[in-house]
Order: sequence, then structure tokens, then C-alpha cells
Amino acid sequence: MSRAFVNEDAGGQDVARYPLPDRSDPTFLLAAARALLRGADQGDTVGAESATGFYWGDPALFPPVEQLLAEAREDRHDRMEQLAERFLRGRVTPRRA
Repeated sequence: MSRAFVNEDAGGQDVARYPLPDRSDPTFLLAAARALLRGADQGDTVGAESATGFYWGDPALFPPVEQLLAEAREDRHDRMEQLAERFLRGRVTPRRA
């Protein structure tokens, strides 16, 4: 996870809510990707990771983040484009229990 997106003071604050469909819903991965990008934009990557169960740069979310990147470019949403590009550069190896 990139430290650039961590709000270290967020521990005692109310965290933003990340509404997600059920994990069995076919739109879950896209919603999780959107939540991680939104969390990073709000300085709450840790909260978004907790809500989604995915870490920043998780390869499982590359396809939906690539879709969000294409949408951001089409809509000329520069901040979302920037966040999606950073996510795709931040590939991590999934942690094993």
C-alpha cells in the first residue's frame, strides 16, 4: 500500500462508509475498486481496504480499475485518472494467511 494515501490521523475519526454489494454479486469487484479509489481520494485508503477486503494495488482488481481508468479518461476526470494509474503502478503480492 502506498503511504501517500494513508491518513494516519484517521484512527479516532468516523470513517467514510463504502456501500458494497454482496461478494457474490457480479458487480462486487467494480464496486470494491471504486471504493478503494474513493478512499484514496479522501485520504482513507486503510478504511477502504478494510471495507473491501482488498489492498491497494491488489492484482485481482486490475481489470475493474482499468475499466474505471477508461471511464475517467472519457469523462476527463483527472483526479480519478491519476488515482487509477497509481493503483495500477502499485501492484502488490497478495498476503497469505
